[in-house]
Amino acid sequence: MGLKGEAAIVGVADYKNERKYTGPRAFFLEQFADLTRLALADAGLKKEDLDGICCTSIRESSMFAPATLAEYMGLHCNFAECVDLGGASPVSMIWRAAAAIELGICQAVVCGAPARPMPSNPNPPPRDDIRFFGSTSGNWGSPQAEFDIPYGNVAQNSGYALIAQRYASQYGYDERALAKIAADQRTNAQSNPDAAFYGQPITVDDVLSSPMIADPLHLLEIVMPVAGGSAVIVANKDLAMRSKNRPVYVTGFGERLTTKSTTYQEDMTQTPVGPAAKSAFSMAGKHPGDVDVVEPYDCYTITVLLTLEDSGFCGKGEGPEFVNEHDLTYKGDFPVNTHGGQLGAGQAGLAGGMSQVIEGTRQVMGRADERQLARCDTALVTGTGGIMSEQSAVILEGA
Repeated sequence: MGLKGEAAIVGVADYKNERKYTGPRAFFLEQFADLTRLALADAGLKKEDLDGICCTSIRESSMFAPATLAEYMGLHCNFAECVDLGGASPVSMIWRAAAAIELGICQAVVCGAPARPMPSNPNPPPRDDIRFFGSTSGNWGSPQAEFDIPYGNVAQNSGYALIAQRYASQYGYDERALAKIAADQRTNAQSNPDAAFYGQPITVDDVLSSPMIADPLHLLEIVMPVAGGSAVIVANKDLAMRSKNRPVYVTGFGERLTTKSTTYQEDMTQTPVGPAAKSAFSMAGKHPGDVDVVEPYDCYTITVLLTLEDSGFCGKGEGPEFVNEHDLTYKGDFPVNTHGGQLGAGQAGLAGGMSQVIEGTRQVMGRADERQLARCDTALVTGTGGIMSEQSAVILEGA
């Protein structure tokens, strides 16, 4: 059971990542529609070809997000999905769209995540505690409200620091190897003019001399929020053959969700991406050695390290040695996040996770410009939500 590889990504679009956005502000509906238009144009398809939407929550409506988008864009959809898996949502959108297409429910799905500032609200709503506390909920009845928040275990920085500390306790901690991940990805960002840190390379020593935010995580090991946005079009074979681009087929996927907080994780060093990647490889009939490029979610350097281990590229506890022995840049022997990842290009909200999908797609399409790999037919893309609590993986292959 699983995907047959009959649905493909055929068009992509993304905004430039900007730390200080000074352009015109638009509602999420407008941004989603604009990104959809750009992705359709990239694919050489028409709005009439679309009959499916995958999205996350939108600011304009706390419910009925797909219907709100369909209404605004004038779409008639046979498939609609609102995915709520944090940073894993974009990758999870892709396999849901591919599955719906293979089932014959629809022929083309837009998966989008806008992330530019909206016009100022003259009547702003009350503060959203979930946003204030990151992935931690202060709502009445939440276990985190009772057992985590009062003791300072809130948001992502502390959670990922706890994971890194636990990894250090079990396997040892090579801070230079973790810093190398950030430095190599920043090198990749220098080949991506749309990256927020374009023109700003860093070294391992730069990373280690940056302020300590949550021991052992330094400032340059943590993503920078930026303005941006992205969308992709997933289509059936008939439309893929009409596309202007090399179709990038979704041949395998996996998804695993465990807990929301590190407090309740059985083993902080064994992440859900392990089973997710195993499922994706098995479904696609591939092995880690078959992958030409890895585009892992990279909210923190420890996220990348654990993803490489748990996806099977090296053994548990061998990640630091693996990173030190390989060049992770687009010119190297083991390219990782060739666009710079979120550590090098910036995290445009949930669109940050879609950037990995788009970069993997561009590499397989042969459209990654200066950073294009000499050979790229297979990509592994992963997504991470919460605090390593919900993770997804897809295998992308060129025809």
